[in-house]
Amino acid sequence: MLVFGFHPVREALHRRPDGVLRVLVAQGRGGGRRREVEELCRRLGLAFEVVPRQQLDSLAGGVPHNGFVAEIEAAAARPATRPEATGDPDLIVLVEDVQDPRNLGALLRVCEGAGVGKVLVRDRGSAPLSPAAIKASAGAAEWMAVERITNSADTIRRLKQEGYWIYGTEAGGEPPWQIDLSGKLVLVFGGEEKGMRRLTRELCDGLIGLPMRGRVASLNLATATAAVVYEALRQRTAK
Repeated sequence: MLVFGFHPVREALHRRPDGVLRVLVAQGRGGGRRREVEELCRRLGLAFEVVPRQQLDSLAGGVPHNGFVAEIEAAAARPATRPEATGDPDLIVLVEDVQDPRNLGALLRVCEGAGVGKVLVRDRGSAPLSPAAIKASAGAAEWMAVERITNSADTIRRLKQEGYWIYGTEAGGEPPWQIDLSGKLVLVFGGEEKGMRRLTRELCDGLIGLPMRGRVASLNLATATAAVVYEALRQRTAK
């Protein structure tokens, strides 16, 4: 697996150095960031290679890399357990059919920043945790607990049995500040094109909508997630 960009490469070196096989930096890439990565590789005894920028462009396939690429063992890229996780286990985000990997990465960034305990991603129809998604997550993909699920409905039924309330997001729903989001909570977000699946919507205990007062009809996935998740965080931390 390849990781692109200075911040994801640095986080991999700090958090999973045993899984890093080598680090590549583009010729002509200087400055403090290069010195920091090179020094980390030297201290860790890892291969640090200077290669033509065209080689990195070819490896990245259009993903921005800022002159830094790390090759990571696949098993080390997604550890089964994350003892350093600090998210709220009673706050879960479930996302269906997110097709753009950059949207998935941005959503993970929002969820990690807000302290979400886990993100569930419906496997079929959703983008993989690709280099583009990892880049867009700005490091959050390394810290956020992410679980690919096969069936949203079955997962929601199980979570309901565990005491979670399920709220989907859809135009026309109640504003999040008018709903109690302080307990065991699953927030469900649909894909960019069709939103939530029909059965998923039917299984929700309620629907959350963001009022649109301007001329645009909707917000992108990560922005909508941020608005709802941070309202949940406000309620959960209010004294």
